[in-house]
Amino acid sequence: MSRCIKAGLSVAAMAAALLAASGSARAYTVYVSNEKGNSVSVIDANTLAVTATWKVGRRPRGITVSRDGKELYVCASDDDRIDVLDTTSGKILRSLRSGPDPEQFILGPEGNPLYVANEDDSQVTVIDIEKNKVLAEVPVGVEPEGMGLSPDGKVLVNTSETTNMAHFIDTKTFQVIDNVLVDARPRFAEFTADGKFLWVSAEVGGTVSIIDVAARRVVKKITFKIPSVNDEAIQPVGIRITKDGTKAFVALGPANRIAVIDAKTHEVEKYLPVGQRVWQLAFTPDQKFLFSTNGTSNDVSVVDVQAGKVVKSIPVGLLPWGVAVSPQ
Repeated sequence: MSRCIKAGLSVAAMAAALLAASGSARAYTVYVSNEKGNSVSVIDANTLAVTATWKVGRRPRGITVSRDGKELYVCASDDDRIDVLDTTSGKILRSLRSGPDPEQFILGPEGNPLYVANEDDSQVTVIDIEKNKVLAEVPVGVEPEGMGLSPDGKVLVNTSETTNMAHFIDTKTFQVIDNVLVDARPRFAEFTADGKFLWVSAEVGGTVSIIDVAARRVVKKITFKIPSVNDEAIQPVGIRITKDGTKAFVALGPANRIAVIDAKTHEVEKYLPVGQRVWQLAFTPDQKFLFSTNGTSNDVSVVDVQAGKVVKSIPVGLLPWGVAVSPQ
């Protein structure tokens, strides 16, 4: 056995040991939507290995898990539907009336309703999951994608890629109550745990805008500079912020890096090399580990959050897009 192979096995073994030592993380399951594979890869967070591959509808992108962990929701964008899967068997139980071309979505705090961005129809669809009933269709900007929800569930935010806005929506009236202009092609929206600030990534603008939620205005823009990487390749997409508000992680697309940011000072601390075209991010519930989807290298990177380093790469399906982790 070559030294390289031995080293690779050693790194994999150490990564698995780290997760196993974290106790509760052993119960977590990671789900990855493969946009070109029309499938979901299922990863055991203890062994860091793919345990199953489930077929779903065409062009799966947005993905999330029910609050009780029993159901998995997947945007089948080219089939204009949301597949609901049994997380035990991988069987498609039913489909939800999503509206045309669903891309991203977010669950309400109680696990219902589901708020869906319909990319080709310039609207957000609100779905009662239990009744499979459309509660509202909210007109927004062109090519809606990013979906953020305030911790109290009262304010929904959608980002429109072509209109370059973050649209603030009242979840009681389903009316747009404000619009905030951000940089070009906003892709993701993430509230801080205290609900005071909203982070919005701009893929083409190359920035992350931080919006004061009460004032509804941009108070800070974070920019990125990576040695030996062209500015055009730095394309912020997925964002995740720790619950304690100390760290933020931003996927930088074809820059093949995740930016680690001090969420208090908004200064970039480091860049973590990952796979090619890093897209979306998801924490384990204990926030000890972060998983990223790397589209063109067809793999998932595992980041040890406290150590601030990548500990494993896991091959998955074709063009991994979204990632979600079970609540238990």
